[in-house]
Amino acid sequence: MAKEDQPAERVVAHNRRARHDYAILETVEAGLVLTGTEVKSLRAGKASLAEAYATVEGKEAVVRQLHIPPYEQGNRWNPDPVRARKLLLHRAEIEKLAAAVARKGHTIVPLKLYFSKGYAKLLLGVARGKQTHDKRHAIAERDARREVERARRGGERGE
Repeated sequence: MAKEDQPAERVVAHNRRARHDYAILETVEAGLVLTGTEVKSLRAGKASLAEAYATVEGKEAVVRQLHIPPYEQGNRWNPDPVRARKLLLHRAEIEKLAAAVARKGHTIVPLKLYFSKGYAKLLLGVARGKQTHDKRHAIAERDARREVERARRGGERGE
């Protein structure tokens, strides 16, 4: 397969709960500092963003609880699956994230882990937690869209 035929972005993991539990205010793409066996494990499609979160510590951004299981053909020096991993961002982006987190109720949530042009990337979202009534409203909207789509498809078939 030629380089031009490959997709520009290959998704490894999604954090589906993030968009349900949080209102995403803005997104930032960050690189990850990984070891060789972690990259191989990601290329095999193994990772979990379920409990992951990002923080700004001093002048560095770090993602925690990102689970990348050990590479099966790796050796005994495989790194810890949930170790803290440094994020590669410009200084201005880190300062912007730090300012966003300083506001009450805001946090940094990993949304998607993917490969872009051969590099592992993490899509981060500056998010504010949703209240229960906001979640109910979103579920009601989704159900209404589903009903409209179902009715539209039924009309196309001649039912």
